[in-house]
Amino acid sequence: MEFQQLRYVIAVAETGSFTRAAQRCLVVQSALSHQIARLEREVGARLFERTSRRVRLTPAGAAFLPAARQCLDAAERAAAEVAAAVGEVRGRLAVGVISTVAAVDVPGALREFRGRYPQVRIGLLQSRSEELVEQVSQGSIDVAFLGLPTSARPRGVESRELAHDRHVAVIAPGHPLAGEPAVDLRRLSSEVFVDLPAGTAGRLESDEAFAAAGLTREVAFEVTTADLIARLVEQGLGVAMLPSAYAPQLTGVTTVEVVDAPARVEHVIWSRDGRTPATTAFLDVLGIPAETGPGQGGSMRHRARDGGTGRPPG
Repeated sequence: MEFQQLRYVIAVAETGSFTRAAQRCLVVQSALSHQIARLEREVGARLFERTSRRVRLTPAGAAFLPAARQCLDAAERAAAEVAAAVGEVRGRLAVGVISTVAAVDVPGALREFRGRYPQVRIGLLQSRSEELVEQVSQGSIDVAFLGLPTSARPRGVESRELAHDRHVAVIAPGHPLAGEPAVDLRRLSSEVFVDLPAGTAGRLESDEAFAAAGLTREVAFEVTTADLIARLVEQGLGVAMLPSAYAPQLTGVTTVEVVDAPARVEHVIWSRDGRTPATTAFLDVLGIPAETGPGQGGSMRHRARDGGTGRPPG
């Protein structure tokens, strides 16, 4: 069994096509097909069902794929560790972010990291906080930036608090509340809301605040990103609440202070199973030294343009 064969299997599984997999791997299709057939003979099972219309994994292939990925990841990590031992940082860096990350200027940090370590391949994924925690704990993402209610902490990963922030009301410029200096949750509870999907960490921040105040509200629109929230608010379809440090990035809407606003904490997280050299190097760019654990030392660099001040809520 060869690493190249594993790469071919993963490429076919991800593209659903021998032709596209060969293009991705920069080989002719006949060579890729031959190598996969050899591998199937070696493991004693067909990994793919081939029809004239599509290619899909067999049950044996579905069982083989996670192990193939782990094997390649381990080989790549071993090569990266050897390179680090002689003063080079290579391999890959997978970074996850929420759509409202504000405590860190992530593009700026990646620009500095890329300048220092040009041989590292960088992947950037946007997802929900709870999904990012799971992916970091499973090792599919190296570092992630997320936001949680003050009542929650990331579990199963190493973490560091980056900043505390309060929400503001986000409304259309022509809304009756647009001229108010501040509002409270009771006044907002009479409005129709645009928010993140129920059950997500970002939604929970607001849900907990209204519940604690003994209030209910109508969420008529559930969307997956803060940008979409702002676009619906701009059209007058509802109001929203978003972190104050993120709100200045929005256009076409206005914000109003909420006196009893929900709060959130932004965190950076990484695996408990040990850092790759690229992970250690990226955290160093952020100002988090190798020995730093949850909530410990290290001055944060690359604050977002709008502040990321780290002020405690209240």
